[in-house]
Amino acid sequence: MAAAIANRPYVPADSLVGRLIASTDWPAYVEHAFVRQLGQGSLPEACFRHYLGQDYLFLIHFARAYALAVYKSDSLAEMRHAAGMVKALLDVEMGMHVEFCAGWGLGEAEMAALPEATATMAYTRYVLERGQSGDILDLYAALAPCVVGYGEIGARLGAEPAALARNPYRPWIEMYASPEYQQLVTAAVAQLDRLGRTRMTDARFPALAKTFDQATRLEVGFWRMGLGLES
Repeated sequence: MAAAIANRPYVPADSLVGRLIASTDWPAYVEHAFVRQLGQGSLPEACFRHYLGQDYLFLIHFARAYALAVYKSDSLAEMRHAAGMVKALLDVEMGMHVEFCAGWGLGEAEMAALPEATATMAYTRYVLERGQSGDILDLYAALAPCVVGYGEIGARLGAEPAALARNPYRPWIEMYASPEYQQLVTAAVAQLDRLGRTRMTDARFPALAKTFDQATRLEVGFWRMGLGLES
């Protein structure tokens, strides 16, 4: 695992996120068959479109989770960070996602009317439940695998020329490999460290690692849902 962490300049091994990554089966997520096929350009288009539609629904709940983080915050700085994430999701990422999906024949009204797949419901409700029953650190631990994992996947695939040349999924890869998204990941890692400095104890780490691990496994389930066209 140490070698893998070395390839994540924005995730120091001694950071809280680095420790959490080391406690779970991270490669099962970031090296999933869905990701490998996407990088090779061999992922069936039907699988990608199914994933895109469910990801639209996922992002709505992700924004709700960051709105919950505003409520769970103990300081104005924490509130501003969470509110900034809500704004970025609603005003930037959702717009980019809708525009991107249009290129794949998916309109926003069509995606909004989609029934949520079981994997989508399981993941989003888990994140919200952890935020509702725990504190802001629990919530951010549940949110972190998505933010950090997509950053790693984008950076890795974006650095592989074969992943970009004549790859129909090149725009998706470039979106998550972009400096703007990588900066968002860096900020998320730093924020979790800041929260950990005031709320983290050695006794609490196993429970936090369990939350991070569960969210990571739900990410794996989300890829499996896309690859298997699961409803």
